[in-house]
Amino acid sequence: MSSAQVSSIGEFRVPSVVYSGIGSLEKLGSVVSNLGSRVLVVTDKIMMDLGHVERVSTLLKQSGLEYTVYAGVNAEPTDIHVEEALSEFIQHHCDLVVSIGGGSCIDAAKAVAVMAVHEGYIGQYMGSNRLFDKTPIPLIAIPTTAGTGSEVTSVTVITHTKADIKMMIRQPALIPYVAIVDPLLTISSPPQVTAATGIDALCHAIEAYISKRRHPLTDTLAMSAIQKIVNHIERAYVNGEDLVAREAMSIAAMEAGMAFTNASVCLVHGMSRPIGAVFHVPHGISNAMLLPTVLDYSKDACTDRLANIGRALNLGDESSSDEDVANSTVQHVSQLCAKLDIPNMKQWGIDENEFIKTLDKMATDAIASGSPANNPKVPSHEEIVQLYKSAYAMDFSFQ
Repeated sequence: MSSAQVSSIGEFRVPSVVYSGIGSLEKLGSVVSNLGSRVLVVTDKIMMDLGHVERVSTLLKQSGLEYTVYAGVNAEPTDIHVEEALSEFIQHHCDLVVSIGGGSCIDAAKAVAVMAVHEGYIGQYMGSNRLFDKTPIPLIAIPTTAGTGSEVTSVTVITHTKADIKMMIRQPALIPYVAIVDPLLTISSPPQVTAATGIDALCHAIEAYISKRRHPLTDTLAMSAIQKIVNHIERAYVNGEDLVAREAMSIAAMEAGMAFTNASVCLVHGMSRPIGAVFHVPHGISNAMLLPTVLDYSKDACTDRLANIGRALNLGDESSSDEDVANSTVQHVSQLCAKLDIPNMKQWGIDENEFIKTLDKMATDAIASGSPANNPKVPSHEEIVQLYKSAYAMDFSFQ
């Protein structure tokens, strides 16, 4: 399929309700009161330390609601976190899930919301093996980073701890019932998290825009997200108190989430998950490590789409060819990674010998995820191995 061909029928799914804007967290009490009476809050220690969980607890108390907190999620959600949180849900007879935190917290909460009414192991629902055919427990997702867009997506990524595989599970039942996107909650994100999650959102938007499964609705959201991110991420990175930039990034991350959950991600994500699973690199960072290399590889098959992005970012002029603008787009993305101090895999500390040993497994796992098949240019196993090698010590500033 060429980059000019798209499916004639597009599917578009989002949460039942989205509250966004400064102060929107205040909606939590009234929202929860209409959905249940006993809440499991899924979060992590960082959210506890920042006082975000205390704020959520106060809003729940003010509405007369009972709650229990599971704060065991860490950098990447695992099947163990899901089992532990689900045990808390059952033990305390909860009927509602609220998650506050980054994508890891929300992804874990999604798994709890569906597994509370389904049997078996979460990994059994990966791919088309088994469907979530019962209505999930209502989930209110509250992001504190502008990145994953998990608050509006039908995807959860859970690490299979025994197999060292990141399981991407994509089903409509995983879409949160309500999303509350309050930019005030992102002010606490430190610069490195702001950069990593922001580039993650940019990756979502770009991949949705070039995906074989894109359609006009996802194109609109993806392009809007790309422009907002490129225009505001450096401001948010340099000054976390910049509310204009923070709000733009929060909306962009949500737009990108809506775009990719309906158009799918591509090769970057397929290759990124194994890096996270094997070397425990946070998802946003591993995406950023790969994005310039994969775009450069893919550009011949999506020149027009990358040129559209470049022109929307005012790269090139009226006399510039699509090829020139597409090249400028890839360079611009790479240089943005450099400005945000995104490390390559070598700089992150991944041992080169260990990296080489895992290449075959990572390439196999990347293909098995299904995401590379959505890429404008679908790579072979060996091409993915070579792309990993190219990205390992990539110099973003000289792309």
